[in-house]
Amino acid sequence: MTDATTLETVLAILVGIGLSAAVGLRIFAPFLVMSIAARAGLLGLASGFEWIGTTPALIAFGLATVLEIAAYWIPWVDHALDVIAAPVTVIAGILATASVVTDMPPFLKWTIAVIAGGGAAGLLHGGTAIARTGSTATTGGLANPIFSTLESAGAILGAVLAILAPLIAIGFLVAVAFWIRRVFRRRSRREPALG
Repeated sequence: MTDATTLETVLAILVGIGLSAAVGLRIFAPFLVMSIAARAGLLGLASGFEWIGTTPALIAFGLATVLEIAAYWIPWVDHALDVIAAPVTVIAGILATASVVTDMPPFLKWTIAVIAGGGAAGLLHGGTAIARTGSTATTGGLANPIFSTLESAGAILGAVLAILAPLIAIGFLVAVAFWIRRVFRRRSRREPALG
């Protein structure tokens, strides 16, 4: 493996992890961004994942993104979606990473996709689900649309940055995760102790 190939592989892994982390915020928005980027020639897709850049996939991801974002605006429905989406998010994170990692033996590629991609998506999704539960408990769900808007924007911006500037994207998504954790901790400290 040459130095250029090694660098390309490392960058592909970083792009995949960034996209997977964005999937942790919203499942379909990062795939919509991936589809647009692939069609524009900004994102190379691994063999077997070329379908992400097709017109039917672009339309499907666009509709799914709109429906997902709209559903998260409905208090209590958003919590139900978080519960249902937890395993799907991890799988989508795995696929997001695997779809951009090329020139790597399949075992290594899928190991990285499962551990790094699925892990990044699952961690970010878990953090936002906890924050939303805290928001629902403290505001009766009234603040959830604000969280939803921030998560949707973070997913789109995170996916765009993952493709254009992977190191910045990972830093951005880590900062979003810490911010969500901080907001949740601040809110939980304000709650009166039960008992």
